[in-house]
Parts: sequence; structure tokens; C-alpha cells
Amino acid sequence: MKFKEQVTHEQLDATYTNYVGMNGYLLDLEFEASFPISAIEKRKPNLWRYREALPVLHDEDIVSFDEGFTPLIEVRLSNKKALIKQEQLFATGSYKDRGATVMMSHVNHLKIKKVVQDSSGNAGCAVAAYAARAGIACDIYVPADTSAAKLVQMKWYGAQLFKIAGTREDTAAAALDAALKHYYASHCYNPFFLHGTKTFAYEVCEQLGWKAPNAVVLPAGNGTLLLGCYIGFHDLLKAGIIHQMPKLIAVQSANCAPLAKAFERKQTQPATVTSMHTLAEGIAIAAPVRGAQMLSVVNESKGHFITVTEAEIIDALREVLGQGFYIEPTSAATIAGLKKYLLHSENETVVSLFSGHGLKSTEKLLKLSQL
Repeated sequence: MKFKEQVTHEQLDATYTNYVGMNGYLLDLEFEASFPISAIEKRKPNLWRYREALPVLHDEDIVSFDEGFTPLIEVRLSNKKALIKQEQLFATGSYKDRGATVMMSHVNHLKIKKVVQDSSGNAGCAVAAYAARAGIACDIYVPADTSAAKLVQMKWYGAQLFKIAGTREDTAAAALDAALKHYYASHCYNPFFLHGTKTFAYEVCEQLGWKAPNAVVLPAGNGTLLLGCYIGFHDLLKAGIIHQMPKLIAVQSANCAPLAKAFERKQTQPATVTSMHTLAEGIAIAAPVRGAQMLSVVNESKGHFITVTEAEIIDALREVLGQGFYIEPTSAATIAGLKKYLLHSENETVVSLFSGHGLKSTEKLLKLSQL
């Protein structure tokens, strides 16, 4: 799969172990997906039902918890309706399991014994869990202020944790140093991760009767779900199963919005910003490595970016939790963006998600509840 605006592209085959090309460029995966619908519909309700669309060579290499095919339900938000994928119901509590199962299956195929990864929380939990499932050693580099609930989750999966002081970018730099010696199982750099998150798009279309929604409202931090959705919908378009690319609506915190600012200025590279504290820590990425791709796919889909304030995040959190859905504050940021989008949406099928479980942010929710 090539992104049209990515000028420098190198093909990644199924045995390549580097995380960047020879000239330091990001890698995208060349893979032809196919969809035998009659066979797919008879298979188990998990994301591996799309076997012919997933770039893992051998079934015996698959590392899985039978994840995927999360419920798509109607939710009313401020008297508007949207369809929500309950991605908080994954084994580790977030949609990052989609990427982890495909990426770690590829790692398992390569017979790699140890991986390193950096994360502000959910991706680290997912990679640690799938590494444990496969019997692969795992080092996770995390920002020093990462949620304690997420840290203990990674620790009990058996990962070795390295807390890095400074910014999220400092954490990434430490992981890149470690990647000189060990395989970099990065949710940002590694394209196999994106070929797991693309299954979100497959599931949405299947759950809608093999039709595309008009718009999909997604978080935009490192862009793993946003880019995965673009790949997934593009695959379905190419196969002739759907006939339109949904508008990709990308949500950022107003306190860390390098892509929203660049989009507003009609720039093709992320804007330079100073990240301020935000409840949406999972999308607080000041310098996303695939930022140019994210801007490109949003433009191509005729979508746009939405920013949300801390007050809007809290309001969305209260509204969703008040309906019985226990989500984390980062997830509420996407819902806050969804509410803004719905204000100007008429007669559209709009899909979004609960990206992470509230149990992963217990200490934050305790503070907000003032117990």
C-alpha cells in the first residue's frame, strides 16, 4: 500500500527486520488484500476472519487472543446519534490490540526473541501482552508520568519497563537507541501494526452490510488507527466492495495539535508546537513521525481535523460514563470531537469508537470525581 503524498517509499517484504529504509525513510507495506466474503462470513467473529487481507505468511505464526469484531452500537450524544465501536473491550483494553496481533505474529514468524517498544500506555500494554502470549521478551520505554494502571498492566505481562524523564519525544529517542540492538516493535514505525488496525475499517463495513459509512471520527496522536483505517477502506475500494472513501475526521487535543494547526494552514508537514498538559495523554504527540501521511490521508478523504479543549473532554467523559460506558479520558477526547462533528452532520452514517477502557486511568478518574 502506498500513500500518494509519500514521495520516498521503500517496499517492505515479509522478512525485512529494519524499521526504516536504507536512507532513513519510513516504510509502508506492499500487500494485495482479498476478500472472499462468503468464506469470511462463516468464520469466527474475530479480526483474523479477514485472513486473506492480513500480511502474515503462515497460520502457525499467528499470535492471538481471538480479538476483534467488537460491537458496533448506536449511542446518543447531545441528542445526536452515532455508531460507536466498543474498542475498549479488547483483551488489553484498547484498539491497539488490532495492531499488536498482526505485528507480533510477524515478529513470531521471524523467530525474534526480544523486542523493544515505546509507548505512553495502551500500545505498550498491547505489545507486552502479545509478546507474553508468544514467549518473546519485551522492553517498554515509557514517559515517567505514564498512568500507574497502565504501568502495572505492562509489568504483570512480564515486560521490563524503562521510565524516561522529559517529553514523549525523549521516550521515543531512548527506544530508538535500544532499537540499534533489538527489534523495534513500534506501533508508529512498523507498518505491520497498521495492517492490524486496518481491520477496524473491514469490521465497520461488514457490520454495515458491506457498506462504507459517510464519516469516521478517529483519534489523531501517532495516527495508527487513522492510517490503518485509510489502508482498510482503500483495500475495500480497490476490491470493489465499497464505492466511496469515508471522510476521515481526525481529533486532537487543543493542548497538543500539530496536525490540526498544519491542516488549518494548508501545510503538508506537522506544525511545530509545544505540548501542554492534557487529559488526553494518549494522543498528546507533538511530533508524530507519520504526521505528513496523516495530513495526506485526511485531505484525500475530504475530511478535516477537530480540536477539543480540556473542558470539552471532561464534558464528553461525563456524558459517556453517565450512559454506562467506562472509558478513559483520551477516549473521551475522540467523543468530544465526535460531538462537534455531529453538530453539522445531517443524514450521515457516522462511526467513531471508545478507544480505551476507563480502568486504565483509575487515578485520573479518581481525581476528576473528587472522591
